[in-house]
Amino acid sequence: MTQTLEDLLEGLRAAAEPTRLRLLALCAQGELTVSELVQILGQSQPRVSRHLKLLCDAGLLDRQPEGSWVFYRLAEGSRANGLVRRLADMLPAEDAQLRRDRDGLVAVRRARAEHAAAYFEANAKGWDRIRSLHVRDAEVERELAALVPAGEGKEILDIGTGTGRILEVLGTRGARGIGVDLSPAMLRVARANLARAGLANIHVRQGDMYRLPWQEPAFDAVTVHQVLHFADDPALAIAEAARVLKPGGRIVIADFAPHELDTLRTDHAHRRLGFADGEVQGWLRAAGLKPAQTVSLPGEKLTVCLWAADKPPTRQTAH
Repeated sequence: MTQTLEDLLEGLRAAAEPTRLRLLALCAQGELTVSELVQILGQSQPRVSRHLKLLCDAGLLDRQPEGSWVFYRLAEGSRANGLVRRLADMLPAEDAQLRRDRDGLVAVRRARAEHAAAYFEANAKGWDRIRSLHVRDAEVERELAALVPAGEGKEILDIGTGTGRILEVLGTRGARGIGVDLSPAMLRVARANLARAGLANIHVRQGDMYRLPWQEPAFDAVTVHQVLHFADDPALAIAEAARVLKPGGRIVIADFAPHELDTLRTDHAHRRLGFADGEVQGWLRAAGLKPAQTVSLPGEKLTVCLWAADKPPTRQTAH
């Protein structure tokens, strides 16, 4: 959509207020819910909601409802997208109030991480059973294995490896693999499972999916199996996965299609209630990858989607 002078004026009027500028600064760091923004700003929910509505109406923020939650993030592809990025870049990083807001954001993210870590610690031993409550794992694993170029000499990275199940599936095909996970409890289970399977070509280590410990592209394939719905910033996780993928390599993501099962948030620490196909494909393209056709596997209550994308063998602009 072509931006008009009136669009520009509307965006500037909407942003020209201290709280709304603070909201833009926070949403520039990633998507946040109303309750998280209320906590950081220290203002009432009705007041914060009014400011958010004005920013959305002006095209500066996108509003994404998911079940009983609503996420807000900087607008993508809207009439004011160019303006909102410029405004976010112009905000003074050393401003005292913005620094306090960033500290508040760090505290919110730390609380999220601690909640997720406690959940994984408590459920590590029964993780595969929990994960299969709604989806037939064998079918997902079969489709994922068909999409991954695993074989003799292939180097595979499994991000958020959990119990190591995906490494176990792919490792039997001769690939060398490594799994990373933040949870020590999950890694203990994964090591035991892989040792029991006799897979000397596979190992796991502690690692952060947002800061993978490889400086250069090192893997022929990267798998991200039922991980993104826990992520604060799925787009950043995909970009980091693409960074360590060799030219000509492939990333395969398995996760839920959009759904309304709020109990997965309250009982199982899910951050997102699935992902739309266009959303994931957009993140893949932004990371310089070329998406393949999405595979959908309907279950009784949930649909699992598998998104595969390839890294161009030579440097070129992704379309």
